[in-house]
Amino acid sequence: GDLAPDFELNNINGEKVRLSDLRGEKVLLNFWATWCPPCRAEMPDMQTYHEEHDDGVILAVNLVETEQNMGQVESFLEEYGITFQILLDETTEVTTNYEAHALPTSYFINKDGTIDTMAIGAINYDMLVEQFNKMD
Repeated sequence: GDLAPDFELNNINGEKVRLSDLRGEKVLLNFWATWCPPCRAEMPDMQTYHEEHDDGVILAVNLVETEQNMGQVESFLEEYGITFQILLDETTEVTTNYEAHALPTSYFINKDGTIDTMAIGAINYDMLVEQFNKMD
């Protein structure tokens, strides 16, 4: 029920995205990396949810400093056909603020900006539907 810490990160296209600008929307904030098997496993379900539902925003925060290079991230997104927002945490400041020590870590954030639920480990399509449906 705590207010989600606000942040501003660049997305993969270099555009700034600020969490507080999404008030009024239900948000999934997901911390991930390309080398993380559970992250790879959940990405297709997140993409399917993004394509089939318009009641939630997905922000997937990549831990850039843990990647070999940005080309690896771009290849991953292309391979998986990812079209939801990919944010780049180049300093790991946001990851640290959210205490995302294990990957993947996901936060479901209510329309009022408070944290509804936190999940450590891979999430799947059914969990996404259930979580977004129960949020205000």
